[in-house]
Amino acid sequence: MTEAQKGVLALVTACVTWGLSSIFYKALSDVPPAEVLAHRTLWSLVFFSGVLMVQGRLSALWAAVTGRASLGVIALAAVTISTNWFFFIWSIQIGRATEASMGYYIFPLVAVLFGRVFFSERLSRAQWVAVGLAGAAVLTLTFGLRIVPFVPLVLASTFGFYGVLKKRLDLGPVVSVTAEVFLLAPIALAWLGAVHMGGGGVYGTDPVQSAMLMFSGPLTGMPLMLFAYGARRLAMATVGVVQYINPTLQFTVAVAIFGEPFGAVHLAAFALIWTALALYSASAFRQDKARRRARMVSEAEIVVSTKSSSEASAKP
Repeated sequence: MTEAQKGVLALVTACVTWGLSSIFYKALSDVPPAEVLAHRTLWSLVFFSGVLMVQGRLSALWAAVTGRASLGVIALAAVTISTNWFFFIWSIQIGRATEASMGYYIFPLVAVLFGRVFFSERLSRAQWVAVGLAGAAVLTLTFGLRIVPFVPLVLASTFGFYGVLKKRLDLGPVVSVTAEVFLLAPIALAWLGAVHMGGGGVYGTDPVQSAMLMFSGPLTGMPLMLFAYGARRLAMATVGVVQYINPTLQFTVAVAIFGEPFGAVHLAAFALIWTALALYSASAFRQDKARRRARMVSEAEIVVSTKSSSEASAKP
């Protein structure tokens, strides 16, 4: 198996796991979302710390959480990703998984827009049209259902801003996420302590749910590691397209398994989203192809220049 094939397999496995994770959190509907989030934070810390220990990189974690330059960014990233996790868990539990899937559909478009706002990245005409179609989809839900679709907006914006913060950190994905849950762990422990002291708390009272809460750590960690592994071996355009497996499975689970309503307004909104993603993906592939062509031309010019220099120096 080639490195590219390994990358595709890792990426697909990660996205399938994320896409089906809504089934896992739906099974924990009897547990308040804040309690699920607290356990997810703590068991993620256990999982990631174990990975770093095996890799002999715990010192990197300590350097990250004690470094003044990065600590503020890590803390803000921790708040951002915990907000994303909470609203995802909450939306699944209350029967709004369809809206959650829409949030992850529009996330790549939000990320492109954030790249323009925060890093002055240039957008092609097709990308601007894609962002506009995503906005039209949100307005379709707003006026068609007479609600503010804050679930997809919160999920897409928090994940997009999380990506912005990640670009400002010179840390690997495992170290950075471990540092984030490390900072969140005291809050999670305090919350669970208050819940259990008040006579609540599921952990330790139900063996199945207790095991599921513990499993939320590996369920968070493994796909992230697989995604990082795959992303390093594939072109970003390929990574962007494969990522759509996640919201597509979320959407399928929401409608086919959870039985959430999907009417004409939803269909119109998702049609706009899918059209936007098709435009965005086509544009991304063209840009990636152009970059590879430019790189090949540059490498060829270097080879020719080196050969010419060698021939010139060899002449008497």
